[in-house]
Amino acid sequence: MDQYTLGIDIGTTSVKVCIVNTKSSEVEAQHVKDTQSNIPSDTGPGGNKQDVPKIISALNLCVSKLPKQLLQDVSKIGICGQMHGVMFWNNEENKKAWDMIEKDKSVRYDVIQDKVSALYTWQDNRCDTNFLAQLPIPRSHLRVSTGFGTATIFWMKKNKPEKLKKYNCAGTIADFAVSMLCNMNKPVMSYQNAASWGYFNCTDNNWNINLLKNEDFPVELLPEIKAPGDLAGFLSENWHSIPKGTPIGLALGDLQCSVLSTVETPQDAVLNISTSAQITFVVDNYQPNSGPPELTPVEYFPYFKNQFIAVAASLNGGNSLATFVKMLQQWTLELGFSVPQSKVWEKVLALSYEDNAISDLVIKPTCLGERHDPDLSASIQNIHVGNLHLGQVFRALCRGLLENLHSMMPREVLQNAKISRIVGNGSGLSRNKVLQKEVQHLYQLPLVFTKGGDAAKGAALAVVLD
Repeated sequence: MDQYTLGIDIGTTSVKVCIVNTKSSEVEAQHVKDTQSNIPSDTGPGGNKQDVPKIISALNLCVSKLPKQLLQDVSKIGICGQMHGVMFWNNEENKKAWDMIEKDKSVRYDVIQDKVSALYTWQDNRCDTNFLAQLPIPRSHLRVSTGFGTATIFWMKKNKPEKLKKYNCAGTIADFAVSMLCNMNKPVMSYQNAASWGYFNCTDNNWNINLLKNEDFPVELLPEIKAPGDLAGFLSENWHSIPKGTPIGLALGDLQCSVLSTVETPQDAVLNISTSAQITFVVDNYQPNSGPPELTPVEYFPYFKNQFIAVAASLNGGNSLATFVKMLQQWTLELGFSVPQSKVWEKVLALSYEDNAISDLVIKPTCLGERHDPDLSASIQNIHVGNLHLGQVFRALCRGLLENLHSMMPREVLQNAKISRIVGNGSGLSRNKVLQKEVQHLYQLPLVFTKGGDAAKGAALAVVLD
């Protein structure tokens, strides 16, 4: 009988689930849903928060849409999600932060609103440069940036201590989902998610506990740590036809799972452009140090089987293009017209691919800054009357996005690593032929799209790694 694993990816804008046949590594069924979970921040434009009940509702809906006969045969569940961010919840002795609603000999897990915080995402900018400069230097090869879990907790302790005292658990959104499905009292976190939070030493795979205690950091909120691939626990009840007792792996990073499902040879680099943008490849024999971290655009994060991945992660990806499209739509509204965003996207993509869209306009679309340069801003140069056609502007924007990523991980880095091709994934890249052309122009390497490139599939594969 075929064995199936369920893969779950709780992303920045959507939840995706899939059932993978472990014998063939093929996806048998899948479903995706936008969470529409963004909520106003109490810190103004610098904050970025999401509604946890909406995210978990999207997760329930996605799983319920999969074929019941396949769900009944799921042997393991793998979960990954957006990294760096943090949420808080309160598990009392006899009352968890979730309810299990029975229906048709199965349950639906629902979040209790007043027992969870919002999800403070990786895009949260409440920790400005001045605030980060006041934090202790990590004993880690990885730096701490705004949007990282430990930085956000430091900010909450200073600015909203009473709110922080309401909770006794913390984790990423994927860690919360694992805790909920296993009905755990306290969360358990993988090295991958711990490294994305900061103040995690990858040489001994432990938090910087003593350093944090000296700063009066609430270390009791830090989850227990285990290796990627370990089991977190077991499904506490029948869930949308998945049998009670099904093993569930530790929550993993969506980037690592995306790489796992994409690379086919050690000579592959993976380029992902979705909400943000990353280019990465697997590194053998990397030995992290205990810090202090260097301010460099390329960082090394834990992968699987004691390996690391070299990552250039830009905060400016599909979100920069989406900001431009939203601006155009707003302008049309102010002019008295209503144009759906889908039509705007369709038009700018078509116009930018025409030959006359090539121009000398220079756009640096770094409106969100970068982790290695938080004060970086966007700019436009070389404007004249001959390069203001809409297609020219959007093409220059796409080119600038890739040039920024290339400045973080230049072609020479891939050459030195013996990379022979770039494997693309992410909707922001697969749907944009201009971006694809710029990738090949800058890196002088073939760009291919494989059957992989899916973090949900990667999560399903990770849970059955030898």
